Amino acid sequence: MPAVKALALAKGLAVMQPTKLRDGVVAKQLSALAPDLFIVVAYGRILPPDLLAVPRLGPWNVHASILPKLRGAAPIQWAVIRGETVTGVSIMRMEEGLDTGPIATQATLSILPTDTAGALSARLAPLGARLLALTLPTIVDGSVSLRPQSHDAATLAPPLDKSDGKLDFRHPASEVAARARGVDPWPGATAAVEGDTAKLFVPTVVARSGAPGEFLGLVSEGLAIACGEGAVAFAEVQMPSRKRMPAKALLAGRPIRPGTVFCS
Repeated sequence: MPAVKALALAKGLAVMQPTKLRDGVVAKQLSALAPDLFIVVAYGRILPPDLLAVPRLGPWNVHASILPKLRGAAPIQWAVIRGETVTGVSIMRMEEGLDTGPIATQATLSILPTDTAGALSARLAPLGARLLALTLPTIVDGSVSLRPQSHDAATLAPPLDKSDGKLDFRHPASEVAARARGVDPWPGATAAVEGDTAKLFVPTVVARSGAPGEFLGLVSEGLAIACGEGAVAFAEVQMPSRKRMPAKALLAGRPIRPGTVFCS
């Protein structure tokens, strides 16, 4: 397979789809275009030095956090999982490290108590676009002001994998609910029950108690499961080979006895 696959589009444009970045081929191809600058958004790989050196006005990244917090591939998801109340967007000049470059501009956004990673991403996207549009003229005319990051204050937001969706009900209810929202839509919050894997959606912390993972019954907020502290009710559930449905509808077709244990 070639290092770059090009797809011809209207007006003579092309989409380049690299399969490798560190063999020098992509850098050579992009250098031939003599680009003024690069804009990188939601790209989960570190660009090598030869690529970073290509654009005359530099490579720039639209990163979905208030750097230096949440450096890495999944800042939106980890902001929700960790219970952050505020996040935002940073426009930074890229360098070889992982989101370590100096910052041009930032804008903040409140995280709502009901935000999933998907919902928060949808609200951050237009914020990032507006911030980039405001910043680009200063990059072009040379008036952009950069400030270094405080590396001592940095936190990481590594890529998620499927295991990150497994809920551990030994944790406090607030943490369980935050994780369920942070892994929605991918990889999705899951728990094992009666030999099946259930996907759980729309969590609400409720004032109930029991042994961690114990099914406490159906409450107005949904299917209630006890945690290490308190309980979480899930309004919607999806069982294997079935569609996502309200918890009440699920239990009508598949009763789950109170006391049944949900586990990771």
